[in-house]
Amino acid sequence: MPTSSVVAPNQIASSFHALSDPLRIRVLELLRQQEQCVCDLCSVLDVTQSKLSFHLKILKEAGFVDSRHQGRWIYYSLNQAQFTILEAYLTEFSRIRDILPAPCCRD
Repeated sequence: MPTSSVVAPNQIASSFHALSDPLRIRVLELLRQQEQCVCDLCSVLDVTQSKLSFHLKILKEAGFVDSRHQGRWIYYSLNQAQFTILEAYLTEFSRIRDILPAPCCRD
């Protein structure tokens, strides 16, 4: 069964929305290396905590990041499963070999 029929369109749209901002891409690139604390992400990205929190919320709602609390800090890491879902969805498009022409319209 094609992945596209299993994944909800809203989930795919949310994924692309989350990936549509350069700052969010930078966050994901940093998290690719290791789990990060909010304070460290703010420092490396040179953004305020409120601005970063907004972007992390979007990434979390789209399923790209997970978080855990330790003391008063929140640590973020990548959720590999969401990347796998998006990859499988996009792979379905790469398997398209021939696109059939539309049937003729009838008057």
